[in-house]
Amino acid sequence: MKKYKIVLPLAFLFSFGIYTACNESKLDLQPLAPTEASFFTEEIDFDRAAIAVYAKLSDIYWFNSNGPIHGFWQLPGDDITTSGTDAYEVFFNLQPAEGRLNTYYRVAYQLINRANTFLDKISTVKEGVYKTAGLKDRHRGEALFLRGYMFFQLWNFYGTSPVIIERIQTTDKTTNPSSKDTELLDQAIKDFTEAASLLPDKWDDPNRGRATKNSANGFLGKALVFKGNYKKSSADFTAAIAAFSKISGVSLVPNFADNFAFNTENNAESLFEFQASQPGGGDNVWLSNDFDNNIGSTSAYWGWYENHWSLFGAPYYTGTDKLKNAFETADPRRDVTLRGNDIRKYVARNQYSQSGVGSVNNPRILRFADILLLRAEAVLESGGSTAEAIGLINQVRTRARTMTAGGTVPADRSASESDRARIMQWIMDERFVELAGEEGIRWLDLKRWHAAGKINLANWNFNSARSDARFDVNKNLLYPIPLNEIDLNPNVKQNVGY
Repeated sequence: MKKYKIVLPLAFLFSFGIYTACNESKLDLQPLAPTEASFFTEEIDFDRAAIAVYAKLSDIYWFNSNGPIHGFWQLPGDDITTSGTDAYEVFFNLQPAEGRLNTYYRVAYQLINRANTFLDKISTVKEGVYKTAGLKDRHRGEALFLRGYMFFQLWNFYGTSPVIIERIQTTDKTTNPSSKDTELLDQAIKDFTEAASLLPDKWDDPNRGRATKNSANGFLGKALVFKGNYKKSSADFTAAIAAFSKISGVSLVPNFADNFAFNTENNAESLFEFQASQPGGGDNVWLSNDFDNNIGSTSAYWGWYENHWSLFGAPYYTGTDKLKNAFETADPRRDVTLRGNDIRKYVARNQYSQSGVGSVNNPRILRFADILLLRAEAVLESGGSTAEAIGLINQVRTRARTMTAGGTVPADRSASESDRARIMQWIMDERFVELAGEEGIRWLDLKRWHAAGKINLANWNFNSARSDARFDVNKNLLYPIPLNEIDLNPNVKQNVGY
């Protein structure tokens, strides 16, 4: 009896196996996890893919498992310094194998690859998958904007690296050559231009923070100003003004400090921010967000500015004496920016994620004050009205002084000034105090003004906390191409001096 009880189930399983083996329809099984072929079948899949391109920015701003890379852009200028022997502070010990250098480069190309893959899927999507009017164009605009932003950053930091604008699907496409001259910047300009024609004026509230026409036109104008500096081209400055003129619906917020607070994000002054957040499963700052669990790091990190315990004793970043002394005594921006030499931006009104290390306070990547001062520069450098340029500077100064009831400092610059060199100095001074400690803006400004002949970095006072800091103008204007890239791609050339 026991044997029968065993044989019967076995016979059933055997006969079932014969049936299913002969039934071809039973062999057409879905994979246990989504594949590319199965994923891009609904509109929502494309929206998720768009978010995945943005998500790569988190690998730039997070704690990075106790290896945050913020010094890469915060330290090289003359606004932020540290007492530590940091390669981006002392310059002379910066080598192609340096970790943050490799991380930024790798993440930039991972984002570019995601954008290119997304663009490829959009271009080949079947009719009827997109059901929301205009969403397909919006998605294309987002991918182009984010790709353009990475090309802009790569050009500024490395100067030369491959321009990859198509999805890589064969091995012969993995060894693209180094770009030449302003090719990276030119591609960024093309991407921003097309993105501006596709992106919406704004998104609905649940999608607030995604790239808009203002984001694209803002970066388009900024890239053109940079090109005008490097190529000494009046036409680029004129084109920048045209791009800036298309920005609408934004304004300087009354309180300068609201640009750096967790509870006033994506405000009227913001054109683009990294959307730092708290994952539902927990902000684990030791895990990246590149997997399918609701946990990992999607937060930003500001520990470098507040001597946070998570530095584990590493020297933190402070403002330079040069920055502290650049503020007029009663300028309200000074106390928002500094307490003594400690940086207060982002940390004075911060909110930690669940981890106690990460922050949900968004890094403001592009804001309207930056645009106003860039436009003032473009007007001046294109031969435009000096009064118009001064008026743009004064908009920024007016907001600053009106933070204090009855405030008189900083006073307006004289609209009757006609000396263009002096007005240019006003612009440079204003950008220093207004944008200090933000997104490496000061370093990129110094580099482009050096290229334009406005300043000479060969004898510049970087005001480093390190007495052994040595800047070599023939070498350190660009970072080295990462050693991994040089080893893997024979068509990529190393920058001079490394």
